[in-house]
Amino acid sequence: MKLIIKLLLNALAVIVLANLLSGVYVDGYVTAIIVAVVLSILNLFVKPILIIFTLPITVITLGLFLLIINALIILLADNLITGFSVNNIWWAILFSVLLSILQSILHSLLKEDKK
Repeated sequence: MKLIIKLLLNALAVIVLANLLSGVYVDGYVTAIIVAVVLSILNLFVKPILIIFTLPITVITLGLFLLIINALIILLADNLITGFSVNNIWWAILFSVLLSILQSILHSLLKEDKK
């Protein structure tokens, strides 16, 4: 149940950012849910492989290259999903940074107080 709520919150974040950023377009709510699922799958399987292959440049840039990897994941999702588009890599970087911030805010609302 918690996984479904997290995916719906991610879809909400995608919709909000698509409305705020002119370089990102989402067709509708169903497309936003598909984007959330595809981004989760890509982050689970593709991102670790990219991190391993680009480890030297990531170390040299002190981790800043991870922003590029996140943008590439978003551009890959753009190519896989019809109804979702990102204009260029700069919009993808901005979208990934803002998506991470918004997701952390939304997911912090789900955490229960452990006392």
